[in-house]
Amino acid sequence: MRIQPLAAGWVLLVLVGSIRGADSWQALLGTLRAAGPEGKGSVEAAAAWRRLVQADADVLPQVLEAIDGADPLAANWLRTAVDAIAERQVRRGGPLPVKRLEAFLLDTGHDPKARRLAYELLCQADPSAPERLLPGMLDDPSLEIRRDAVARLIQRAEGLEKAEGSSQAVRLYWRALTAARDLDQIRLLARRLRQAGQTVDLARHFGFIVRWKLIGPFDNTDRRGLDTAYPPEEEIDFAATYDGKHGPVRWIDYQTSHAYGKVDLNAALVEEKEVVGYAAAEFRSDRRREVQLRLATPNAAKVWLNGQLLARYPIYHAGFQMDQYSVSGTLRAGRNVILVKICQNEQTQDWARDWVFQLRVCDRTGGGIRSTGRP
Repeated sequence: MRIQPLAAGWVLLVLVGSIRGADSWQALLGTLRAAGPEGKGSVEAAAAWRRLVQADADVLPQVLEAIDGADPLAANWLRTAVDAIAERQVRRGGPLPVKRLEAFLLDTGHDPKARRLAYELLCQADPSAPERLLPGMLDDPSLEIRRDAVARLIQRAEGLEKAEGSSQAVRLYWRALTAARDLDQIRLLARRLRQAGQTVDLARHFGFIVRWKLIGPFDNTDRRGLDTAYPPEEEIDFAATYDGKHGPVRWIDYQTSHAYGKVDLNAALVEEKEVVGYAAAEFRSDRRREVQLRLATPNAAKVWLNGQLLARYPIYHAGFQMDQYSVSGTLRAGRNVILVKICQNEQTQDWARDWVFQLRVCDRTGGGIRSTGRP
């Protein structure tokens, strides 16, 4: 029963005794990157980690870089190694490699979490770093860094508002809103702008689709409807009439006025149990581009883009929150069609009443993308 500790000690002995210099750290990093789920490489990783954390702080940028593309478990080994190396260096009163950490941070091609870690180390070593760097990081792909940059701009705008009035502050609030991705910051900025007499369209900001074609109800008895292909899945013909659950159904125009693009199918179609509804929207893009479709619904759902099924969500009444589901897709240049299928089940409790959804189109950071040619 003592085989595993002996194995770990043997691996550590080999690593300590046979690897030297820059090549040694590369070998240790390779061992940590090889760690994976279900204990894969864990004995070797533990030994390599203990050796690596004895390294000088000059190795920190290489450890951070090793996080790029690493398995989540391997990345965790590497992040904790960064923390341990930096803590040991600070405790000894030694310097961190500030210039190289800053160079790593400013290269946005690196892993966002690794860059955030570099930023925190940099701020620890150089208190001037936030004021120097954050003004240029409002559009940073790291959401954590972007949040700090937005918070700094909000603080600056609040100071201007008190000292000089609202015109300059309003300009900064708008810039911050454009950059913001976190809901709490966006709501704060919308409130500040509205207090200054500005009109803020949050549905537009987030990229929620508010104009839909709706059709239904179709049958969802015994929850069979989610995987039953009704006619809208075979063709999108807005002039067509189909056999629904109780008779003919046809597409209707619908525009939601909800601030966050919520579509209430109970109100728009019919309030009934064991039914299926479809929502379709045309979305125009000025170019081919990768996007995310982010859906929220308490109902079972499917999502298509240009006839391709992107996602299936079979869960009923497990809550509703913005960006509950996210799936990637490719918009083509010109006209695209997004189709959503929303299924209501048989539950009659008050908390199971909702038959609703919201869907937005955004980039990978959550920045809203709007259909071209729309106001």
